[in-house]
Amino acid sequence: MSATINPLANPKGVKKLCELCQKPAKLQCTKCLVTFYCNSDHQHADWASIHEKVCPLLVSIHTPAPFGTLESDREHHHKETLKKQKHLVEMAHLESQRWVSKKRFQDVLPAALLFLRWAMRLYGSCAVELVPAYLLLAQANIGLGSLSQAHEYLSKAEWTVMKTPGCSHTVLHQLHRTLGRLHAAMGKYTSALTHFANDVYYASEMFGLGSTVTSGGYFLMADVFLKQNKPDIAHSLYTEVANSWHTHLCKLMDGISQSGTHPEKCFDEAQCVEADQMLGCILEFEEQCVKPRPDLSAMLAHSLAMLWLLCNNYTKALEYGKKAEVLIQGLSEQNRLRESIHNLLQHAGKQLE
Repeated sequence: MSATINPLANPKGVKKLCELCQKPAKLQCTKCLVTFYCNSDHQHADWASIHEKVCPLLVSIHTPAPFGTLESDREHHHKETLKKQKHLVEMAHLESQRWVSKKRFQDVLPAALLFLRWAMRLYGSCAVELVPAYLLLAQANIGLGSLSQAHEYLSKAEWTVMKTPGCSHTVLHQLHRTLGRLHAAMGKYTSALTHFANDVYYASEMFGLGSTVTSGGYFLMADVFLKQNKPDIAHSLYTEVANSWHTHLCKLMDGISQSGTHPEKCFDEAQCVEADQMLGCILEFEEQCVKPRPDLSAMLAHSLAMLWLLCNNYTKALEYGKKAEVLIQGLSEQNRLRESIHNLLQHAGKQLE
């Protein structure tokens, strides 16, 4: 997997730098021969995070056009290499998001650094396409408690956005959401709420006020209000999040009922984990309230059951479906929800037979 670098074998003036820390490298990946590390710990961290998945692609990207080929062939080779580079950036982006959703922040760093480095090669050092990489690196550092490092990445993201006229609302909502996370971690709750309010504004402009993307900002605001000992406001925001997700998931389930087929993929792994954590947190909060609302708890359990069914985890879908069935038993005027839960349990049960 690794080989010691022989300095005498390297071209004069070429410095081999560690993939993760940019210090002088001592080791080389023997599979791709283009990635270097200062020590085995950094190599193992990179391999576990992203390098195992992109190692073959790096070989292909660094393979030059055959000597003496026609100009048209060289142009074709250049276009194919560009496609591979864009695919590499997308892979690193998705892996970074996956690690963030799992809260494995140490694993985020190598993938996000690769994402940033190759995005710079493709788009330049000041391009707005770099902002998602800066935000992922900031989130990882917030999770690791390295708030000064997170602030540095966010400063770069803010500067890039300021230099980009007409920056998309998607980028702006992501920027303010991450800034809100940083300020909340620093205990600056007023400024955190301001950033989350901006997050909700830009997300609603892009995706709609009732969208699940927008509801993520409400969820983070609720967390801040809880820290400020304002549970009533938090409860109101949690209810908004619960309603958004339940409506969205019911629409997806209706689509399955009407078509008679299961959609190929409603959520990727990162989205599924994030939604599970969000809805699970609200359900736990609701169950611990002085005056719990069984109707809201039943709706949340039903949402979690639908989520896991759509993610093809029928065991968890049954678990939450049965929980929703118990919660709704003592309620009146919930016939539609009761029927929906019953249909879900039947569907999940058949898949496990």
